Amino acid sequence: MKLGLALARLLGEEERLAAEYRTVAERRTDDHDVHHECVSFAQQCTAHAEALRPSLRRFEASGAAEVPPPRPGLEDLDLLDDLRRLFLAAEDVSIHWVMAGQAAQAARDSELLDVVSACHSETELQVEWLVTRIKVAAPQALVTA
Repeated sequence: MKLGLALARLLGEEERLAAEYRTVAERRTDDHDVHHECVSFAQQCTAHAEALRPSLRRFEASGAAEVPPPRPGLEDLDLLDDLRRLFLAAEDVSIHWVMAGQAAQAARDSELLDVVSACHSETELQVEWLVTRIKVAAPQALVTA
């Protein structure tokens, strides 16, 4: 069953997204809204990864499913680029949750399905917040000199 590998990738993406949120939070201490939301979202991503671990252990293939190595850290980018990167990472995590949910349904694993339902809805809220914040930041970043 390849579900173990898919769950390992999802866990890795959640951990990377948490790290990216923390990086932006540390860099954006002057923007309280962005800073606090990124800290909160990092905590959610960490909780998602922890909630996923029991299911991952159950579905791992006979060999340990390898989590891909983390991507390099963010460069010193402006707020809009930080938000864009976070949005793309959050969307990536979201589609992994969709795939895990479909697999959980096929495997008839109600425990995994509960984790997917709770965590995916929080990830979708993260994406919505990021889109709203990008809409607020884009005019100032792209039009104002």
